[in-house]
Amino acid sequence: MKNSLKNLLLVFCIATASVSFAQGITEYTGGFKVKLNEDGSKYFRMITWGQFWAQYQDDVPDNTSKLNLSVRRARLLTYAQLNKKFLILTHFGLNSLNGNNISPLGKGESAQLFFHGFWGEYRLGENHAIGAGLHYWNGISRLNSQSTLNFMTLDNNRQSWATIGLSDQFARHIGVYLKGKLEKFHYQIALNEAVSDNLQATVDPVNGGPAIYAGRRLLGSKDAGKTYAGYFDYQFLDQESNFLPYRVGSYLGSKKVFNVGAGFFLHPSGSVVADATGNLTGEDVSIFAVDAFYDSPLSDNGDAITAYATFQSNDYGEDFLLGTTYATGNMIYSHVGYLLPGEQGKTRFQPYLSFNTRQIDAIDDNATRFGFGANAYFTGHHSKLSLEYSNQKFGDADAIGSVTLQAMIYL
Repeated sequence: MKNSLKNLLLVFCIATASVSFAQGITEYTGGFKVKLNEDGSKYFRMITWGQFWAQYQDDVPDNTSKLNLSVRRARLLTYAQLNKKFLILTHFGLNSLNGNNISPLGKGESAQLFFHGFWGEYRLGENHAIGAGLHYWNGISRLNSQSTLNFMTLDNNRQSWATIGLSDQFARHIGVYLKGKLEKFHYQIALNEAVSDNLQATVDPVNGGPAIYAGRRLLGSKDAGKTYAGYFDYQFLDQESNFLPYRVGSYLGSKKVFNVGAGFFLHPSGSVVADATGNLTGEDVSIFAVDAFYDSPLSDNGDAITAYATFQSNDYGEDFLLGTTYATGNMIYSHVGYLLPGEQGKTRFQPYLSFNTRQIDAIDDNATRFGFGANAYFTGHHSKLSLEYSNQKFGDADAIGSVTLQAMIYL
């Protein structure tokens, strides 16, 4: 028994070491992998990660602390290759656990554990596959399928996750998808169920007022129950893996990638408006984007550049507005980062800038967000610190500035 425990501990330590000293691992080659047959074609892999925030905001009410601590993400992802044809994936965890929503007994309606993904997949030849379940094979843009493991910026551009809580469960839909590649052309398309219980589940349209996202709830699943999504990109240089849907934020100089893409999301009668007499009419929700991603080493000194830009058109229905996040209108977003010269295996630094501007129909005005920060990579994306200052303004409201320090680790 003691020998068995020692052997298991040795295997775990070797697996951990292989991750800890592999600078810049980015495409889910880390984690703890267990082979289930001699040639390794049957296996399962486990990946876990956590992101911890300390955030300071100066413009808060008098009785509110300016400094807040939180668990931004705590996740566990496992997937198993049953054979060369079949894959099953499970992803669960929590988000934004803080002093206001933590539960005294670890249960209730606070930010607790839930499934972020559960799907099965069957390969249709070498380069194509079909799958079904609670999945993340999204449309619209690269950022709508962004991995949370390897951001270049502190976090994702929030408006790029354009349907969270409106048609899906935290950017995941229940549905079927088809994905694959034809040489350098990559594609992913999906047919999904829309949710009824969403962020506007207790809101009804006002006569003559703006649209609300309640098509399935108010009009029924026959007319408003399905959504359609797709993303297509042409990869000019090094090819990215499409084994899993999670798009890499920065390769830290380990690849030379240049992609251009376009995508869409369509929810027929997803939103509802009421006329002056209260009659309800469905309005199609249609979102599309074009984007470009460039990531490349710049010299033999280890420096590298990461750059991304997208234009996104958001039509949630007439004058739709939900908080400061979702709105009918257009968006331009971009970020760029520079990995400073340095040796592999040593601490690396990456300053970056990001900018988001949105034209919003409902307020006949714009919203902007500017961020600048830096990453300190101790072991690539596996262990890093990120510090970012952001300043965001919505319409004629006062700008809000915040400083956030993030510590992240993943196996």
